[in-house]
Amino acid sequence: MDQAMNKISIILLIILSTFYSCKTAIVDDATRPNILFFLIDDQRNDVLSCAGHSIVETPVIDGLAERGVMFTRAYVTTSICAASRASILTGLYECKHNYTFGKPPLQMGFLEESYPLLLRKAGYNTGFIGKLGVNLEKQDSILSEMFDYCSLSPSSVPYIKTYEDESTRHSAEIKGEKAIEYIQNQSPDKPFCLSVSFNAVHAVDGNLKPGLEGHYPYSKSVANLYENVSMPAPVLSDPGIYENHPDFLKTSMNRERYFWRWDTDEKYQVNMKAYLRMISTCDKVIGEVIDALAEAGLADNTIIIYSADNGYYMGDRGFAGKWTHYEESLRVPMIIADPRSEDGSRGKTSDDMVLNIDIPATILEFAGVPVPSGYQGKSFVKLISGKNADDWRKSFLIEHRMEHYMIPKYVGIHGERYVYATYYEQQPPYEFLHDLLMDPDQLMNLVNDSEYYSLLQQHRNKSLSLEESLTKK
Repeated sequence: MDQAMNKISIILLIILSTFYSCKTAIVDDATRPNILFFLIDDQRNDVLSCAGHSIVETPVIDGLAERGVMFTRAYVTTSICAASRASILTGLYECKHNYTFGKPPLQMGFLEESYPLLLRKAGYNTGFIGKLGVNLEKQDSILSEMFDYCSLSPSSVPYIKTYEDESTRHSAEIKGEKAIEYIQNQSPDKPFCLSVSFNAVHAVDGNLKPGLEGHYPYSKSVANLYENVSMPAPVLSDPGIYENHPDFLKTSMNRERYFWRWDTDEKYQVNMKAYLRMISTCDKVIGEVIDALAEAGLADNTIIIYSADNGYYMGDRGFAGKWTHYEESLRVPMIIADPRSEDGSRGKTSDDMVLNIDIPATILEFAGVPVPSGYQGKSFVKLISGKNADDWRKSFLIEHRMEHYMIPKYVGIHGERYVYATYYEQQPPYEFLHDLLMDPDQLMNLVNDSEYYSLLQQHRNKSLSLEESLTKK
């Protein structure tokens, strides 16, 4: 009898808990925010007018910064699109998810805790438009679980599409049109999360011609921008900076691509203008999507996130590309605009270190969805709301593990003041130690300075210990 009563009690509890969880979800749907996440390719943190760039015109992104919070020290943990985008999906470091170019597809176990899949299970309508940049295990089936709407474009596509009537559209504009259509099909009664992932402003690496149809194709709508502007030389353009590097960096892909893009003033002027026009193309498209939000009556409950998958060299240090431990490679824009925020918390900047691996946890907390315990990033919602951040991170792992003979691997640790990296496959391993307070441009390597020997040892140990803790099962 007691056993029968216990079974009945358990069944009743299950029914009641199901009822109340469903009831809560229905109530929450009216108040849970929509999330619109824009991810751009190959843009470092300072190439926005709101970040102090004196030439580029980004009025829409500037407007997001004015209405939200701009993080001045946002970083990726691995500076390459494949690994970084896998980290953004999963909240994990590269050493944990083990995905980059040339590796097997991103494993199902990690994808089952990806932010879009968890959001969809929690009642969100989820959409993805653009460059995924990651090969997934059981890709077709898992994408259908992750997204209600999914429109992928290849990682490398022709930027300019010509139609039968000879009109043209830039790929960023096409993505914007799809995003607008998605938004027009949403209802205020059900929250959505839409990720718009640009191929721009990645160069067309196979086409080395400068200009509109060459290395950095831009929309004709911005063709007149920067026309009469003389682009200043890179801040770190002194040839001695390049010469001070070890041979394995002087002969890396960063140097090879420098000769594709920046090695003459003529190339530099044409390509820099084209590159900035591509950024302005994306800015214009984002503005059109935001306008569609307002027209649909959804703007007041939609959080907008803007970031990039890695930084970018534009001739600094005699380099092009990314892939290294320097700030130009690792730092990215990060802007969060929450229309529900109080007026006093808008237009702020934060110097707290936030990472690409923090984005999924942040999105989930905004949505009221539990953050998986396995995530290695963490939500920075409290930083956005201005809450005390004394317990926030003081350092993080930096790494690049892709197998490529012209991209040397490294691992290290980035702190608030010091950056340590070891290029561990060199013989012998080659180390860097930089003091960002005394040397923000990272022009001095302190590894052989006896005054820093103890600090070097500490960072070696910290890097090894952190790497080991992150890769544990």
